[in-house]
Amino acid sequence: MGNIEETCSSLRAQIAATEAQLANLKRDLLNAERAAAADSESADTARPTDGSKQSTGRWPLLQEEYRRYGRQMIIPQIGLEGQLKLHAAKALLVGAGGLGCPAAQYLAGAGVGTIGLIDGDTVEISNLHRQVLYRGRSVGKYKVDSAIESLRELNPHPEYIAHRTHLVPGEAATIFEQYDIILDCTDNPATRYLISDTAVLLGKPLVSASALRTEGQLMVLNNPPREPGNPEGGPCYRCVFPKPPPADSVVSCADGGILGPVVGTMGVMQALEAIKVITTSSNVDRDPPSLLIFSAYSTPQFRSIKLRSRRPNCVVCSANATVTLDTIASGSTDYVFFCGSTNSPSLLRPDERVSPREYHENHGLPMSNAGSGVYAEEKPHTIIDVRDKTQFGICSLDNSVNIPISSILASVPTAGVQNSQGHDADEQLPSWLPPDIASAERNDPIYVVCRLGNDSQLAVQKLKDLGIDHNGERFIGDIRGGFHAWREQVDPEWPQY
Repeated sequence: MGNIEETCSSLRAQIAATEAQLANLKRDLLNAERAAAADSESADTARPTDGSKQSTGRWPLLQEEYRRYGRQMIIPQIGLEGQLKLHAAKALLVGAGGLGCPAAQYLAGAGVGTIGLIDGDTVEISNLHRQVLYRGRSVGKYKVDSAIESLRELNPHPEYIAHRTHLVPGEAATIFEQYDIILDCTDNPATRYLISDTAVLLGKPLVSASALRTEGQLMVLNNPPREPGNPEGGPCYRCVFPKPPPADSVVSCADGGILGPVVGTMGVMQALEAIKVITTSSNVDRDPPSLLIFSAYSTPQFRSIKLRSRRPNCVVCSANATVTLDTIASGSTDYVFFCGSTNSPSLLRPDERVSPREYHENHGLPMSNAGSGVYAEEKPHTIIDVRDKTQFGICSLDNSVNIPISSILASVPTAGVQNSQGHDADEQLPSWLPPDIASAERNDPIYVVCRLGNDSQLAVQKLKDLGIDHNGERFIGDIRGGFHAWREQVDPEWPQY
């Protein structure tokens, strides 16, 4: 096994080196073609390589660029003037995931002169169904590096800048200053507020999008960009959402799921709005601010909600702003505190939690590949799986009971549950709880499991609040780490999704 792993590692290293060499050769070829064009056609000189993107020849673009961008240049809203604006523009995408990939593709295809990408993550196989810049060979690489390799193949003319890091307050202003427009392609509230605040304070328009499950949202913020206190400026993210959502209500794509074309649609829309911002003249009336809502399974799929202008009491873009570049850089503006902790909850005591291995050993459960479906040494107990029915249908433990956490948290107690004497119980129990599990005559342990070990803790607390533990006489606990840990500790063939 060790020799095979070493061989795979060596092959990956060789592939990476070869791809880097290929990228260098492509750049050399492009420079050679430009030099040849300059020698053979004095009237069609290439733009200089000093970053000024100005032409001293007869035509402002290369002949190849006229052919490449011709189909969009003949659109009245673009024209040569708009193409030159795109040529000179510098766009920054914060996040190179499901939103950032299609947005970057279309900005590169349109000829945006400089494209920066910020992301500190590496490519995982679970990204590939929606993050369309990556391939199987990209797994393990920095997203920004792999993305730029793909973008150069699409269009070698733009300058691509990789920022291999997660955006942090101390570095945000320094990075944003280099660009003209910002695209928020992230998926957590704290970073969204940081991006918006920094963009407003630096006078950068912001295109913000989000997507989850089968729905998405899109806004163009701080457009037109104006200094804080100027009511003519576009609203910021805080104007639309003065307060962040409760931390425990924020669902990530990993937990809630995402349909690839949904996030792709929103990323393409981001690119479209960015192109409109870049190419629209300053003396042309802009569209009023609005929130575009997309729902894949609704009719109609798109709805638009008009947004108000800047809030007069906004802490960032009003005349009484308290958030400044200094408070951001110094950490005085604490985004994690403002949005709530992003850490996974630890709600139970250690004695209320068991590891997957402990559970497996205590109850003699077979591996899923054993095929027998029979307990080697069956011990009476109840296992409750609180994932939703869709996930439960993908994979589940034998004899487990599916009670979705959404039903548990949204339930209202109902009457009619009886105790062992046949009288109504003092505590009314909710309808989602099977009477046999709640029976006062049962004292077998109850284990709760979920995907990652977070929802299971909430369910354990709820069961104890209902008195199902018989004042502590009956064990109720969760399987720590959920099925993610189950795969690592018990069954390596358990589906990972």
